[in-house]
Amino acid sequence: MSTDLRIGVIGAGLMGADHIARITHRTAGAVVSAVVEPDAGRAAAAAANAPGAQTFTRVEDAIDAGALDAVLIATPGQFHEPVLVPALEAGLPILCEKPLTPDSGSSWKILELEQKLGRPHIQVGFMRRFDAEYRALRGLVASGDSGELMLLRCAHRNATVPDTYTQTMLITDSVVHEFDVVPWLAGSPIQSVEVKYPRRNALTPTHLREPILVMIELENGVLADVEMNVSMQFGYQVATEAVFEKGLARIGQPSGMQQWRDGRYSIADHTSFVTRFAEAYDAQIQRWVDAVHGGALIDGPNAWDGYLVALACEAGVKALDGGVVPVEAPTRPAFYA
Repeated sequence: MSTDLRIGVIGAGLMGADHIARITHRTAGAVVSAVVEPDAGRAAAAAANAPGAQTFTRVEDAIDAGALDAVLIATPGQFHEPVLVPALEAGLPILCEKPLTPDSGSSWKILELEQKLGRPHIQVGFMRRFDAEYRALRGLVASGDSGELMLLRCAHRNATVPDTYTQTMLITDSVVHEFDVVPWLAGSPIQSVEVKYPRRNALTPTHLREPILVMIELENGVLADVEMNVSMQFGYQVATEAVFEKGLARIGQPSGMQQWRDGRYSIADHTSFVTRFAEAYDAQIQRWVDAVHGGALIDGPNAWDGYLVALACEAGVKALDGGVVPVEAPTRPAFYA
């Protein structure tokens, strides 16, 4: 292995291109050595941000060419399994953007394959765990300084979504993040999921029914509600309020320059996840690279965490049709202890 970790980025869309720029310009100890993307135009555009990187249409070809030491998977979720399998068979460290795979059955197959190796090789890209505000809130919960955590009130708001965004994506592409970070914050697995529908937003695309309110019950008794809202028009906002026995804590509020003008007060908010979580993505990639260099291979959510989220997403999709849906997980393999 060279001094720098040679990373092959799989997928050169919005997320892949963003990671390529991040690794090239802001990550120490790593370079993008390969871009795997079947669309030649996208591959060339992304590779322009990674001097010296080779381009491939298949991950197997990049592995056979010895062009990488580790893999970062940034394709849409339905394409993760075909990349995870050859990367695991090659024994490569992997950072896989969420979800691990789109369903619990295929995620379990990945767990079984990974357990043939001596230790976990897959880190799943739930970047909120690396956000400074989320980490501060997790620290407050763990400290007990405000008493026991009782409730989490979460908001996940988009200005708009593309026409390709479907009803189930409210769960699988959006609330998927809360299905990871809520149990992490509260220190307890998800027990059940329920979805409620308030009055429909007239600005919502005709093929969607939203906003939705997702109710999450954890095994330790903590309740969380998630307002999932994708037609808010004003910008992108992810915020959480934690209710403790002795107080409240809030994260995700707008920050920056405040203005008073024309009889109004204003402060800018984010317009996309790229800016809202830029520092979290930076920290996530840097810690993964450092972990690989140090021999630990991962430093964050593992494949078991990804499997649990897949189970929660399946329950959430079922709950879109009504009712409280339990989340039933098998015993965690000792491999992921």
